[in-house]
Amino acid sequence: MGEHGGEAGGAATQGGGEVELPRVRQLWHLLEPLHAVLYYAPEVFEEAAALGHETGERWPTYFPYRAAPLGAVGAERVTSAFYSFSPRMVAEHLGTAWKVASPEVMLAARTRGIDRAYRAMFGDRVDSPELAEAAALARRAAEAVNTAGRPLAAANAELDWPDAPHLQLWQAATILREHRGDGHIAALLVAGLDPVESLVSFAAIGAASVERFESRGWRPEEWAAARGRLSARGLIDEEGTATQSGRQLRHRVEQDTDRLASAPWQALGPDVVARLADLLGEFWVAVLSSGLLPSETTLGIGKV
Repeated sequence: MGEHGGEAGGAATQGGGEVELPRVRQLWHLLEPLHAVLYYAPEVFEEAAALGHETGERWPTYFPYRAAPLGAVGAERVTSAFYSFSPRMVAEHLGTAWKVASPEVMLAARTRGIDRAYRAMFGDRVDSPELAEAAALARRAAEAVNTAGRPLAAANAELDWPDAPHLQLWQAATILREHRGDGHIAALLVAGLDPVESLVSFAAIGAASVERFESRGWRPEEWAAARGRLSARGLIDEEGTATQSGRQLRHRVEQDTDRLASAPWQALGPDVVARLADLLGEFWVAVLSSGLLPSETTLGIGKV
């Protein structure tokens, strides 16, 4: 990791004991919106548009912004890392992305965009001691991640840290969410759920609407074939609703994901994690109150 920025500190000190999995999930709920600003804030779209990217919808910028830490890789490797998107969709939006702007240029653009977006949402609180403390604690967690077998977490962890606390907070949130996401893919693989089956099975438990999941580019016949495979395994019924076995499998996936995401938080300890959760609250509220993020996502936050 880069060494730019101050030492992680703050008033909280590491406490003994274990961070329980519900707390691990709570930290994901708090940090995910702070990261997701990248995909919805007008300031971030403006930075991409200035480089020549189309911004009429979010996908032409989503893929190069999120994939930029990996370098100038092709669609197949990005599809592998992102998992649940249709390979055609990734190829459509990433095929010429690095000709428009290199990964290095995209990384600089996303930093500028997040800087502007956070300043717009947080106002004077962007320079508050509470945000600085939250950034320092989140950075400590991010620096504790084990990136083995986690390509997106590793790619983001390898980037230099920015100097400004609010940018450190965003980078820490990004490393931690990609660390969790990489672990979620491992949990899906163990469960025997391929990319489209992972979406069909998640829709089947009501995590989000089928229409929301279909935004990831799968054709109707591919969705129907996945439903057939899951039905043959006894995981969904004829209407596409999860059976008891299907719900149990998805519950195990979520438990495994939380467990695989817990190590950075265990490194901080429960007292420090509780302090971070308290500090993040007002900034989480500010992001949600901005109206930038959709009310329904494919992540199932608050529903699983």
